[in-house]
Amino acid sequence: MTDLPSSTAPPTESDLAAVERLGVAYRRIVDQLGRVIVGQRAVVEELLIAMLSGGHALLVGVPGLAKTLMVRTLAETLNLSFNRIQFTPDLMPADITGTEVIQEDKLSGVRDFKFIPGPVFANVLLADEINRTPPKTQAALLEAMQEHQVTTGGKRHKLPAPFFVLATQNPIEQEGTYPLPEAQLDRFMFDIRVDYPSEEEEFEIVRQTTIANTTTIEKVLSYEEWLNLQALVLRVPVADSVIRYAMQFARLTRQGDSMPDFVKQYVSWGAGPRASQYLILGAKARAILHGRPYVSVEDVQAVAAPVLRHRILTNFNAEAEGIRPDDIVKKLMSLIPPDGQVNHLLPKVFKTA
Repeated sequence: MTDLPSSTAPPTESDLAAVERLGVAYRRIVDQLGRVIVGQRAVVEELLIAMLSGGHALLVGVPGLAKTLMVRTLAETLNLSFNRIQFTPDLMPADITGTEVIQEDKLSGVRDFKFIPGPVFANVLLADEINRTPPKTQAALLEAMQEHQVTTGGKRHKLPAPFFVLATQNPIEQEGTYPLPEAQLDRFMFDIRVDYPSEEEEFEIVRQTTIANTTTIEKVLSYEEWLNLQALVLRVPVADSVIRYAMQFARLTRQGDSMPDFVKQYVSWGAGPRASQYLILGAKARAILHGRPYVSVEDVQAVAAPVLRHRILTNFNAEAEGIRPDDIVKKLMSLIPPDGQVNHLLPKVFKTA
C-alpha cells in the first residue's frame, strides 16, 4: 500500500463501503454502456474519472465513432440531465447561456424581464464540434466551466450541480474551424482520444446496428449518490511522495534549470499548476473507481496523458520529427523516480537519449 503521511486522515468505514459500492456500480455502468457502445473501455473509464473529479473533458476523434451516443448514454446511465449543442459559425453566446425577454403580467399589465435558461442548464452538456464556432461564442462557456454559473443582464444564474461540459472535436477537417484558446483548453481536465475500433469490434458494431434493436438503459446511480461520490474523491488520502511525483510531470515541462534536454528541444510552452491539481484529482478518482481507498503512482501514470497532452505546446522541431505531446509524457514517465525527487538525479538522467 502507498505510504500515507501522518497528516492524512485514514478512510472511514463509510468511505470504504462507498468505494466498494462504486466498484460494483462501475461494472454495472460498463455493462449498460456495452448494450449500445462496442469497445471504447478506456474512453469510458477516462470520462468517468473526469466526471467523478468534477472536471470537463474534450473528446477528440473522427466522425462516426459514437462520441455523441456515448456521452448521451452515460448521462442516462448516471441519471443526469443532458443537453446537446451543435456548434456552428452562426451560434451566438445567448444560444448557449440563455437570454432575457420582456414578459407582461396579464393581471397587472406590468412588463418585466424574465430569464429564459439556455441549454447550458443541464448536468451534462455535450458541446458538439466545439471548434466550429467563433471565439466569442466559445468564451461563453468559460464562466460556466469555471464558476458553474452564467451572468446575463448583470444577474448571476447558478448552474445545476453536478455540471460537466463534454466537448467533441474533429482532428482532421480544419477548414472553417476556430482553434480553442489556450485559456479554454486549460479548463478541460482531460483531452480524451477516441480511436478507431478493432476489427472484431467493428464487426460487432455492424452486426448490432443493422438489425431491429430496441435497447433500454437502466439507471445505475441516483443523483444524490453521484454527488456523494464526488465528495468522496476529495477525501481520498494521497501520500506526499505521490503528490511530488505528479508535480514533476508539470514542472519538468516548464522553462528552467531542471528542464530535461529533450523537453528543451521539443517543447515551447509547458503545463501550469492546474495540471498538477488535475493529475492528483484524476488519480484519486481512478483509485476509487478500481476499488482502492488510496492513490498509487500507477494511478498518476494512467491519467498523465489525458491531463497533459493539451497543456504541452510542442515546437517546430517536434512537428518536423513527428514528436507528439504523448511522446513527451511517455519519456517523462520513464525518467521521473517514484518518489518524485529528481534533484539528486540532475543533470545526468535528464539528457536526451
